[in-house]
Order: sequence, then C-alpha cells, then structure tokens
Amino acid sequence: YIQDPLLEEFIRETIDANPQLKVMLSEYRASIQQIPQVTALPDPMMTFTQFIRSPETRVGPQTHSLMISQRFPWFGKLDLHGKVAVREASARYEQYRGYERQLAARVKDTFYELGYLDRSIEIAREEQLVLEYYEQLAQTRYATGGGLQHEVIKVQTEITRAIDRLSVLSEQRNAAVSRLNTLRSRRPEEPIAVIASIEPPPLLFNLDALYSLGESNRPELRAALDGIEGNELGVELSRKGYWPDVTLSAGLINVDGREDPAGRALPPPDNGKNVYNFSVGINIPIRRDKYRAAELAAGERVVAGRDRYDAIANEMRFEIQTQANRIETLSRQLDLYERVLIPQADSALRSVETAYETGLTGALDLLDSERVLLNIRLAQERFVSDYMQALSRLEFALGTRFPQR
Repeated sequence: YIQDPLLEEFIRETIDANPQLKVMLSEYRASIQQIPQVTALPDPMMTFTQFIRSPETRVGPQTHSLMISQRFPWFGKLDLHGKVAVREASARYEQYRGYERQLAARVKDTFYELGYLDRSIEIAREEQLVLEYYEQLAQTRYATGGGLQHEVIKVQTEITRAIDRLSVLSEQRNAAVSRLNTLRSRRPEEPIAVIASIEPPPLLFNLDALYSLGESNRPELRAALDGIEGNELGVELSRKGYWPDVTLSAGLINVDGREDPAGRALPPPDNGKNVYNFSVGINIPIRRDKYRAAELAAGERVVAGRDRYDAIANEMRFEIQTQANRIETLSRQLDLYERVLIPQADSALRSVETAYETGLTGALDLLDSERVLLNIRLAQERFVSDYMQALSRLEFALGTRFPQR
C-alpha cells in the first residue's frame, strides 16, 4: 500500500545497511557461481610415463609415453546438476527477499508505534493546558467564594498526573526511536522528527483473492517451491547414478630408432615410428544399494519439501484471515469513535465546562468529563496505530503490498 515518504526512506535505509541481509545477498550471488561449476566437464587428465628400462621392440626401444583422457558423465547428468543449482540459487534469492520484507515489516511496526506515541504526547500536552485553564477557573471560584479549596487541589492533582503521563510517553517514545535507529544501523539516540498524522486507508477484503495473491508472491512459499523442484530434479539425478560415465583416452608412445649394429645395417620397416592408441572406458556402477539409498533420500526430501510448503501456506492463510478480521474490527471501532464517541464526549465536556463556569456543577464532574474525552482520544490513536500495524502484517503475509483495487 502507498506509504509515508519518511517511512519509505526508513525502510530503504534499513535494507541498505542491514548486515544479515548483505550476508544473504552474498550467499545468493555465490550460489549463482555454482551453476557453471556443476555443469562443466571434469578437467581432462594427462599422464606422462618415463620408462626406466625401455621395452625393446622390432622398430626400436620405447622411451616414454603420453596419454590424455577425458571423462564424460552419462547423458543428462550435467544438465540436471545445473538445473538443481539454479533452483538452489533461486531459493536463496527468495529467502533473501523474505528477510528483506521481514525487516520492512519491523520498521513499519515501529514507525506506526512511534506515530501513536507522537499523537499521544500531543494529546497529553493539550490535556495539560486544559487542566491548567481549569486550575485558573477553580482558583478564581475559590477566591470569590464560589468554590472549595479541595476542588483546586483536585485539579492540581490531575495536572501532576498529566505531567507524569507525558513523562512516561516521552520515555516510551525514546525507546521506540532507539529501536527504529537500531534497525536503520544508526546510533540509538539519533533524533527522529515527529511522525505526521496517519489516515488509515479504507480496505475491502476478498479472502480467496488474498490467498491467491499470497501464494503467488510470498517469498517463503516461492523458496519452498524452488526447493520442491530442486528435490524432484535430485530424484531424477540420483537415478542417473545407475548409468556409467564414459572415459575417452588418446596416447602416444615415443619409439627411438634402433641403434644396434643389425638395426643400423638393415633398418626394419617403420624404424623408430611412434605408437598411437585410443581407448574407451566406463566405470561399473555395481554398488546398487548406494544408488538406491541416494534415490530414496532424494524422494524423502521431496516429501519434506511439500510438507514444508503446506505448513507455510497454512500459516500464511491463517495470518491473512487474522489480520483481515482485525482490520475490519478496527475499522468499525474507528468509525464509531469518529462519528459517535468523540463528538458525544466533546459535547458533554463543553456542556460541563459551561455549567462549571456558571457554578452549576463542581470540579469533579468537570474532571470526569475531561478524562473521558482524553481516554477516548488516546484509544482512537491506539486503534489507528493498530490498524496500520495490522495492515503491515497483512502485507508481510501476502509477500506484497495490499492491492489498491
């Protein structure tokens, strides 16, 4: 969903600076480099042999030999290794994206909590000013004989409580600022400006559509799918183990010409001609139990991957439904507070203020009405913060922003 520009900046700073995210990105990049490694042929082998006692032949002694061999894995093995590596790299990337979204959700949660505290501090300061005005009224009434001293003391007590509430809220704000700065890899005491008022967006829910959106976008689910596909390819690869690899070799044996008297006197045909050879070899996969065990292990990994996917999907659907229900409940509460409770409490307070100024009621009624309005306003700000935090958790469950249509 469209976010506050300051929140977007905080999220970007957190993602850019987080060391664990950098580790995961490096591991993903390293996994990409596995692909050309596992798809390449094994290095060829060169063998040089020097004869200590040269074998004598009709055309001369053999002094040394040179052989080059290359092993070729059975058809499809290298391709399957590459596909498995691709799926592993893709899963690492999705894990990276999942942690990235987790960080963003933590920043949002703290940001909205900070917004609630800023609004609460503002309300608490307004309350203190109102109470100080009430104190002046009480002092005036007491001085003119229209009021009692205990009313003045009661108002002063409420002012002290308001100052203490403001102190507690300020301490909570400092803790939230430290938490947000820590996420941004900044010094905990670095100041953060007052968060602007937040207007909760109206939302409509279609759970089936949200479930489908989550299945398409949730990084953890995409990583689990990559794992399933990689394990299925692993089963196919393990079955290739029953087939042999082929080794092709080509060699040269150096032959010196005959230097004995008979050879010099009457050189034989092809005197000193080198010998060339070509050979084909295969390994013999006779350890059938080993390959069968590898196939069974790969199959179990497929089953585990599917169960892992189902577990993540079930948890995702639960979280989507939970947060959607919470948002709908909070939306109704906010509507009730805005349309009914706050206007009623404000109207009641204005009426009691008028009655107090004319001497028709006492300070206790005035303070009770003021306290009711204060609690309703604080509760409204709490609901706004809870609403936005629930939306953030819903978007985390979806793996993407909430659709605006």
